[in-house]
Amino acid sequence: MTTATLSTKFQISIPKEVREQLHWSAGQEFVFIPKGKGVLLMPVPTLADLRGLAEGADNKNYRDRNDRF
Repeated sequence: MTTATLSTKFQISIPKEVREQLHWSAGQEFVFIPKGKGVLLMPVPTLADLRGLAEGADNKNYRDRNDRF
């Protein structure tokens, strides 16, 4: 298990082995999701990452949030 320490400026350095394993790079954006007494750290996907995600999805009977019931 790899650990990191919160600095006096409330920053945490992600260990090199974790960055390399997950292919994270400097400047990448992340979102923090509170989970109980911890937090889930997830990279924010780019538009290129999302391309094709809904390919083959059934768009019949699609209802927009502005549609009335």
